[in-house]
Amino acid sequence: MSEYTFLFDLDATVTKAEILPEIAARIDKAQEMKELTERTMAGELPFAQSFHKRVDVLKGIPVSEVKKLVGQVPLHEELAALIRENRNRCYLVTGNLDVWIEELVERLGLTGRVYCSRALVAEDRIVRIEHILDKSKVMEEFAGRPLVAVGDGSNDAAMIAAAEVGIGFGGVRTIAPPLLRCATHAVYSEEKLCQFLRQLL
Repeated sequence: MSEYTFLFDLDATVTKAEILPEIAARIDKAQEMKELTERTMAGELPFAQSFHKRVDVLKGIPVSEVKKLVGQVPLHEELAALIRENRNRCYLVTGNLDVWIEELVERLGLTGRVYCSRALVAEDRIVRIEHILDKSKVMEEFAGRPLVAVGDGSNDAAMIAAAEVGIGFGGVRTIAPPLLRCATHAVYSEEKLCQFLRQLL
């Protein structure tokens, strides 16, 4: 059988926290961001609409400052090590913005192996969002390849459904019901997730 390709959501999957709420807390916008994030993860708000709103909350902060803060977000270190060791078979698939997650991607050793949203920046500020990632479109690029996908939110459901092994990960937050409905597996600790992934390598 062909080797699996591994696709990982970033927020609350590879990281130990949702990234945008972490940043919002630094500018006293935590509650507003939390509500938007929760509604999105539960499937109450379309991802694209929610993402525009969440970026609006943060776009007043210099991009360089957000990038630095995002780079410091704690990772699931055992999972991060597994990804680094197998980087040639791993990709990040995240709705987050390219200009915000660069340092975090470098920490994971996945530069050039990321599908994400993109923004235009001028004078260290976001001018506009140029592209919002649609995870179902990303899956078209992997058609015909045996996939393992890991995520936790409603916006991961298309990715999970398209994978031969679709894993809902509840290590940080409750796995979204739409994702659970299409996942082949649900795992609730980093240790168990890594144990399972190693069996698939």
